[in-house]
Amino acid sequence: MKWKKQLCAAAAVLLALGKLYHELHWTMEVHIGAMRNNNSRMFRALGSDTGFDSVDDGRVARPLSRLLDAMDSTDSLPKTILFNLNDKDNTMLGNFQSTEAASKIQYGPAWWFLDTMDGMTAQLKSLGNLGVLGKFVGMETDSRSFTSYGRHAYFRRILCALIGRWVEQGWYANDDAVLKEIVQGISYNNAIAYFDFA
Repeated sequence: MKWKKQLCAAAAVLLALGKLYHELHWTMEVHIGAMRNNNSRMFRALGSDTGFDSVDDGRVARPLSRLLDAMDSTDSLPKTILFNLNDKDNTMLGNFQSTEAASKIQYGPAWWFLDTMDGMTAQLKSLGNLGVLGKFVGMETDSRSFTSYGRHAYFRRILCALIGRWVEQGWYANDDAVLKEIVQGISYNNAIAYFDFA
C-alpha cells in the first residue's frame, strides 16, 4: 500500500511540474527504463548509482500514457522528450503531437546502454519509423564529463552514415540541399527552435 501512495505523490508532482513547464515554455524530459542499484553487496560497499544498473523491462506504456493524457486533457502538456532504454517503449511518441511545436513529443538521443553505434542507429531508425527524423533535436551532452563531448562527432557520423545508406537504397532523395537541411537541423538548428533559444 505504501508504494501506491508514493506513486500517487510522484504523479501529483509530475503533473504540477508539467503544468509549470508548459506555462514557462520549458521542455520536460522523462527518463524511462533504468533499473538501478541491482547488486546490493556493491550498493552497501560503494553507494548508489555506481555502475550496477541495467535495462528494466517493467511496464511503462500505461502509466506514461495516463500521465501525458492527464496533462494533455488540461492543455498543460509541455514539449516533452522521452528518453527510453527499451525498444518496447517507442510507440508513445505519436499519441500527443500538436501544432504547438514541431515534433512536440519526441525521443531523446540514445543514452546510457544505447549510447553505442548500434544503439544510436536503432534509435534513429525507430524515430524515422515512428516520428519525424528531420525534426529530431539531436545528441545531448552529459555536462559532468568533458569526454562526453566527443559523442556529438560520433553521433553525426552515425547519422550521416544511416542517411547515406537510405539515399543509396532510394528511401531518401539524393538532393544535397534537402540532406544538408536535415543533417544541420538534427545537429544544431532543431534544438535551437525546439528549446526556443533563438
